[in-house]
Amino acid sequence: MNLLNILLFMPQGGEEGGGYSSLIFLLLIVVVFYFFFIRPQMKRSKDQKKFREELKKGSKIITVGGIHGKILEVKETSVLIDAEGTRLKVEKSAIAMDSTAQIGQAQK
Repeated sequence: MNLLNILLFMPQGGEEGGGYSSLIFLLLIVVVFYFFFIRPQMKRSKDQKKFREELKKGSKIITVGGIHGKILEVKETSVLIDAEGTRLKVEKSAIAMDSTAQIGQAQK
C-alpha cells in the first residue's frame, strides 16, 4: 500500500483532525524506523569500510569464514595472510574483524 492510498482512505468527517493524527502517526513510524534501523546500519557499514581501509602489515585478523591469520602483504583489493603456516590471498571485503579486538572483548 503506498502513501497515496493511505491518504485517500483516511477517515473523513465525524471527527476533526482525524486525518492529521493519522499522518502524524505515519511520520512518527518513519522517523522511528530511520533512527532504529537505517542509521545504525549506515554507521556499521561506514565503520567496517574504515577498518578495511586501515589494514596494515602485521595486523591479526579474522575473515568472514572464520579463518584467523596475520597480514603479510596489503594490496588495493586483497591481502595476503599467514594462517598457521599457510598463506592465503583474501579479498579485503572478506575480512570481518581485528582478532586482537575480539580477544580484548572476551577478557572483559
